[in-house]
Amino acid sequence: MARIAGVNIPTNKRVVIALQYIHGIGAKFAQDIVEKAGIPAERRVAELTDAEVLQIRETIDRDYQVEGDLRRETAMNIKRLMDLGAYRGLRHRRNLPVRGQRTHTNARTRKGPAKAIAGKKK
Repeated sequence: MARIAGVNIPTNKRVVIALQYIHGIGAKFAQDIVEKAGIPAERRVAELTDAEVLQIRETIDRDYQVEGDLRRETAMNIKRLMDLGAYRGLRHRRNLPVRGQRTHTNARTRKGPAKAIAGKKK
């Protein structure tokens, strides 16, 4: 099992797919990393040599922000919006949708389960 950026990536998958298990690496970045490392697209993680794993690890460390650093930066951006008192920050603080979605109906993922209102029968 290869460990890259603090994440155990699955051994039986292709390298491009396995790299996407790392937070901050999607399909495009995974493809770019494999090309920079010079690894064939059909290669599986179990077939990688230690040198190739090291090369992937160095490429990610050098060129990309992933896992803890990325999560920290995202959290800091949200905290900055909340501290400024920006509209988006207020929406984050109240646990409501931030990007202009309607809340009269829907928005249950963000708001949580529906709460019954007393005296609404009739």
